[in-house]
Amino acid sequence: MDRKKELKQLYKETKVEAGVYQIRNTVNNKIFIGSTRNLKTLKGKQFELEMGTNTNKVLQGEWNQYGKEAFSFEILEILKPKETGFFDAKRELKKLEEVWMEKIQPYEERGYNKVKSN
Repeated sequence: MDRKKELKQLYKETKVEAGVYQIRNTVNNKIFIGSTRNLKTLKGKQFELEMGTNTNKVLQGEWNQYGKEAFSFEILEILKPKETGFFDAKRELKKLEEVWMEKIQPYEERGYNKVKSN
């Protein structure tokens, strides 16, 4: 029973990091860029693809076609919170994701993201 309490405490103390990640198809170099408030959930993204439940149909289709060995998951940048004052992690994470989207342009033949219309 003490081990269970110890593990719970460890989990609570584990630092949660937000950031931007990419999923790269190593066969055709197409990229999906996303962000998450908890980078530990990347295993969950891989699990979604393995189960065939990812909402990005093109990414899911190519995962099914090429297999998981053809894909790599990579953290592009970890969101660094401000030391003082108010910090809106959700808004800052969205901005960080937009910076990476602009830099990599993972649209159409280059990637799996959809171009957002304004």
